[in-house]
Amino acid sequence: MFNNFQQSGGEVYPAPLFQGKSGAGFTIIELIITISLLSFGIIGMYSVFSATVNLTNNSSQRFIAAYLAQEAFEVARNIRDTNFVASAPSWSAGLLGCENGCQLDYKTGTALEGPENELKVYDPNDFLNLEPDGFYSYGNGTATRFKRKITITQDPGIDTLKVAIVVSWDYNGRIFDFETGGYLYNWH
Repeated sequence: MFNNFQQSGGEVYPAPLFQGKSGAGFTIIELIITISLLSFGIIGMYSVFSATVNLTNNSSQRFIAAYLAQEAFEVARNIRDTNFVASAPSWSAGLLGCENGCQLDYKTGTALEGPENELKVYDPNDFLNLEPDGFYSYGNGTATRFKRKITITQDPGIDTLKVAIVVSWDYNGRIFDFETGGYLYNWH
């Protein structure tokens, strides 16, 4: 059994709560050291948690950027294929003129295309918007932090277009870019 009471001179009083082996309580120096160690531990855990949240958010932004870059390439491919089906005068009609950069979205070159969705010269102040249906476009929607630039150049004498796509965004005052590219061929 534990003896939670001490007896002295016929009087009974409670024993101190913090009592070491020597019978004395904790000193103020021991308490300060303990509180300091706990504080450093909590601050360290907060730093790790904060860094994890930032990395997770940045990874999410990179996945969105990769999707937007792939979508841009698919839209360029769709314009090329539409030229084949419509027997356009050139397989590259509508794609040339982007040597210095253009912007497009998933409605470009389709029946849904409006003036805001046309293939046009890249404007670094024009951000993609997230539409209610979950697609990114230059039309109406919620403003995002993403910009997309597509550059299309033709190899001289060859039926090949080189497509370079850069998706950029600002996160915590720092600019990030996702770059990819590919080639379109006159396979018709």
